[in-house]
Amino acid sequence: MKLSIVVPVLNEAENLPALLARLVPLRACGTEIIVVDGGSDDGSPSLVSRANVMLIRSPAGRARQMNAGAARASGDALLFLHADTALPAFADRIVSAALDGGSRKWGRFDVHISGHSPLLRIVATMMNLRSRLTGIATGDQAMFMTRQAFNAVGGFPDLPLMEDIELSRRLKTVSRPICLRQRVLTSGRRWETRGVWRTIFLMWRLRFAWWRGVPAERLAQRYR
Repeated sequence: MKLSIVVPVLNEAENLPALLARLVPLRACGTEIIVVDGGSDDGSPSLVSRANVMLIRSPAGRARQMNAGAARASGDALLFLHADTALPAFADRIVSAALDGGSRKWGRFDVHISGHSPLLRIVATMMNLRSRLTGIATGDQAMFMTRQAFNAVGGFPDLPLMEDIELSRRLKTVSRPICLRQRVLTSGRRWETRGVWRTIFLMWRLRFAWWRGVPAERLAQRYR
């Protein structure tokens, strides 16, 4: 099963060198790497080009960028990766083995959050537990799926926020998710910059508002 990894970026020059250094070796095993730039002005596209990785451009917006990458991808399976998230070793083999021949057509990794605050370990544990209980994944967990499942639900909804939550909800109509114990490592900068507790409460308020039907555009304004 050929895997395509799609990475949406917008001004990620700080994270790209390490990210590309981890991803480029996967190409030797047949994995396709696609970076989708949403209009960076910090030199991100040049870093991608120098690494000889496929670069495409798209209007800004994580959902739009990931859909654009998926449209260009040639893999039988798709993995969507944030620029500040690191996959575990042999992630390509892990995903292929998880999807190959089973009844479940999509999934995600457990997550570990890097940072100084000890609360981040608790945040990650609760994210992983909540995901197992609800069948809802987030982009921080490196969501993956078969091409067939992605197409069946129409890809990512064109939303400025909660696109991962809504995609998970739609994919649950295809199958329950595969919740892998292997961990991705994602940056805790969002939590530490805003404050861990403040960010936790903000995200729960946003999710509750989404469940109540508040439009994603209004939620994105609150998030910013």
